[in-house]
Amino acid sequence: MTALFAGNHFSLLAGAFLCGFAFFGIAYTYVGYPLLLWIASRLRDPICSTQSEQPSLTIIIAASNEAAGIGKKLEHTLALNYPREKVQIIVVSDGSDDATDDIVRKFANRGVELVSINRRMGKTNAQNIAVCHAHNSVLIFSDATTLFDSNALRYLAGAYRDPSVGAVSGRYDYYDPTLGSPSGLGSATFWNLENWIKRLQSRTYSLSGCCGCIYSVRSDLYTTLPPSIISDLVQPLHILLKGHRVVFAEKAQAWEEVTVSTRGEFSMRVRVATRGMRGLLSVPQLLLPWKYPWISFQLLSHKVMRWCIPVFLLSFLAGSFLLSPVPLFRFLLFAQIAFYLFALASHMVPVLGHWRPLSLPLYFCTINAAFLLGMLHVIRGHHFTVWQPQRR
Repeated sequence: MTALFAGNHFSLLAGAFLCGFAFFGIAYTYVGYPLLLWIASRLRDPICSTQSEQPSLTIIIAASNEAAGIGKKLEHTLALNYPREKVQIIVVSDGSDDATDDIVRKFANRGVELVSINRRMGKTNAQNIAVCHAHNSVLIFSDATTLFDSNALRYLAGAYRDPSVGAVSGRYDYYDPTLGSPSGLGSATFWNLENWIKRLQSRTYSLSGCCGCIYSVRSDLYTTLPPSIISDLVQPLHILLKGHRVVFAEKAQAWEEVTVSTRGEFSMRVRVATRGMRGLLSVPQLLLPWKYPWISFQLLSHKVMRWCIPVFLLSFLAGSFLLSPVPLFRFLLFAQIAFYLFALASHMVPVLGHWRPLSLPLYFCTINAAFLLGMLHVIRGHHFTVWQPQRR
């Protein structure tokens, strides 16, 4: 009897610890950090978006087997509102074996340059090679599937009026033209939160990462990165190491279609999470609070803690099970199981995923499962260097 009582007592203590640990992690990530960031931003003057036509720009478009949309992308890019004589457009084709290169060559008489790589080595490697062909003062990186607002270049350029700025991120939003993507609402919700946090980070001092489909760097500050490193996170971190800021130009807006399937979204998120974690590990000095107090605070709060959400969720589930003799935690256990069953049902029966209230649990579980698998890939030493376009 004593042993049984001691065992139950231990289970309750373990459950309380797991639930407390998980609650703090989840609450801090989704409420505490944004609240602290919002308070800090109130102490600084708001940043006014400005336009400029002063710096010369090189737009680098990474493409791999993008024949279906590269023509539209180039027509759209050529029509952007910026003096044409100040814009160099480079398409770097990473091992494309479809008609991508042929389509790009048709734009040569309009000033579009093609850099073709025979062996596919991934987006970061492609960008490294393309930068060697750039001759303007600001580099702008984009994807073949991304469309810019007509004045996006002018807002990106305007941020460089401040000499302390070394990189600028634009605003990135998803759109669902068919309203039928199971990840559409979740993607939009996630990126609305991400853009809000970027706005606050920029106002307080500097971003901790950029939007991969629309960001820019001063060409003399560009760092050549290993192919397995995700450039839109690590390139800005190297800008910070060089003593410059990374800011958010919210009016420099870009759009990209959501993925058409949960499987495609999951695959993309696993790759992005794995490369992001490896990227952050490549600049460990920025995680040292005694050297970079504010930047380390942002990276730990916004990147590391968010990647740890699946660990917190599993801990809360296990803790609720151990505390299930308590009515409140029995209810919380059943609520969690129902939430995950809703997400599973949305995945197993695709028509349910098109119902918007169910798409949020599905997306939440998809992205956190991707974070968990990304951690396992990093632990096992797995690398992702190439990307597979998912949006069609």
